[in-house]
Amino acid sequence: MTETVTIEHAKRHISTLLDRVANDADEILISNGDRPVAKLVPVSQTINGPRIPGSDAGKIWMADDFNDPLPDDALGG
Repeated sequence: MTETVTIEHAKRHISTLLDRVANDADEILISNGDRPVAKLVPVSQTINGPRIPGSDAGKIWMADDFNDPLPDDALGG
């Protein structure tokens, strides 16, 4: 369920709003007048899951010359 609240309401009740988002998976839209400015949403459990070393092996590469000094003309000299 998505509920819209004003910035003033969010300031006064942030703890309650965060509890609702965390426990009930509600989404809270925060508006400034009629204009939405932010949304409180639950953090996905997959984002906060345990890190697995090596799980991105083979997905990232670095050029062999990555750490070589820059050429003089690249430094504006």
